[in-house]
Amino acid sequence: MEPRFDLLVIGGGINGCGIARDAAGRGLSVAVAEMNDIGSATSSASTKLFHGGLRYLEYFEFRLVRESLIEREILLKAMPHISWPMRFVLPYHKSMRFDSTTPTSKLLNVMIPWMRGRRPALLIRLGLFLYDHLGGRELLPGTSRRNLRDGPEGAPLNAKFEHAYEYSDCWVEDSRLVILNARDAEERGAKILPRQKVVSADPVDGGWRVTLENTATGASETITARMVVNAAGPWVGDVLRGTLKSNQQGGVRLVRGSHIVTKRLYDHDKCYFFQGTDGRIIFAIPYETDFTLIGTTDADHDDAGKAPECTVEEQSYLIDFINQYLAEPISDADVVWTYSGVRPLYDDGASSATAATRDYVLELDQSRGAPALNVFGGKITTYRKLAESALEEIGKVFPDLSQPWTAGVPLPGGDFPVSGVDQLIQDVRAAYPFVSARWAQRLVRAYGTDAKDMLSDAQSLADMGEDFGASLTEKEVRWLMKNEYAQRADDVVWRRSKLGLLMNTDQIAHLDEWMQDVLTSQQTAAAE
Repeated sequence: MEPRFDLLVIGGGINGCGIARDAAGRGLSVAVAEMNDIGSATSSASTKLFHGGLRYLEYFEFRLVRESLIEREILLKAMPHISWPMRFVLPYHKSMRFDSTTPTSKLLNVMIPWMRGRRPALLIRLGLFLYDHLGGRELLPGTSRRNLRDGPEGAPLNAKFEHAYEYSDCWVEDSRLVILNARDAEERGAKILPRQKVVSADPVDGGWRVTLENTATGASETITARMVVNAAGPWVGDVLRGTLKSNQQGGVRLVRGSHIVTKRLYDHDKCYFFQGTDGRIIFAIPYETDFTLIGTTDADHDDAGKAPECTVEEQSYLIDFINQYLAEPISDADVVWTYSGVRPLYDDGASSATAATRDYVLELDQSRGAPALNVFGGKITTYRKLAESALEEIGKVFPDLSQPWTAGVPLPGGDFPVSGVDQLIQDVRAAYPFVSARWAQRLVRAYGTDAKDMLSDAQSLADMGEDFGASLTEKEVRWLMKNEYAQRADDVVWRRSKLGLLMNTDQIAHLDEWMQDVLTSQQTAAAE
């Protein structure tokens, strides 16, 4: 008999897993079908920030900014292991310019023509004042003014930058956020199906008959669902018009955002918010202890089926951009890694990729006699609110749904206070003396209170099994395969962690071979 679900979510990114978690917590039977690894596309290629979107104020997107700012602290409390406060330094120089397409720049160019597109300090202060007060900030410190000549913040910068503003936002481990939402959904009854592609979906008796194909083995199965949620990210249009065969006209604009990673460029733990002469902005962020993350770009991406890569032009753009600020310029030789993701923005007809809205749009479609909800756009900071809004639409099909519940409910491993990270690291080291301080910090930042579950009964380093390098052990990999859907080395070293920055190609290849042997052994045992 075919498995039956109330809800099939197509797409295992942050929106799909967030919706699945919320729906499972309200009592619906839910399946999530993801054609690759969970969180392997857009949701693992962000700038890794929970932020309100300071620059969105220039586009008058006050509702989006307010919602994002409120969510920032709600999310921080729910996942203090994978999210933490960061201070952002915004150097000011009178030559800094607007993006000429913003409503704010157009208005000011009329009102104050002599400014010729420059961002006046008064406007920046106004924007930061709104940023401090729109979202009812409680945990995070507000904006302050910084003399760059007096502190470490000015040391890496060109001497022409004398003053800066400093404000708060939050870091988030984006791909781990997706995994934790998937895990929590599963703990509440959802079925998570990684590497299962939806190859057909047909309306049957007011619901859907769906065929899935395992992209690793080629095996297929059929399930039925009362409703489908199309949260396929960059592929949302393909699923809408191809798989679901809908005539709805909702569109998506694919925008590529690329990042570069260099060796650590400065000694302090704050981030930089840099404004370009072209009106764009980039961030420079301390990354994985030994590195600096720089990004992002905004470029239209033509084809969802084409894997995004940081182009030579984008890398040069980011290097030239940051070199306008650095006292010691960087070059291509300083780049140790690049990554790129495709943002599936709602196509609002904006004149440029930078100007396209980051807000989300939900469209309920019942034109084929079976309900489908299509999810366009969104940003990682508002994923939980997007899920709540999606459940409002789903509630039109399932009218007896319970009330929203996710605000304030911790994700797996996040059941400790925001200020409790250092204590948890100490507790791990006390319980497992063979774990070094840096290793303990990595484990707590990845797993929170689940770090002890992963380490379980280990009493020595030998109990952790094979050492794959960079503190990654057999015990951890087996735990990831059992609890977090990992099947390949890339799942482990680039999404469940960023240990790929510290491991060499031979180590990663050996890990992949080892994992495939484990999977083969498991499949053989199951067949017997």
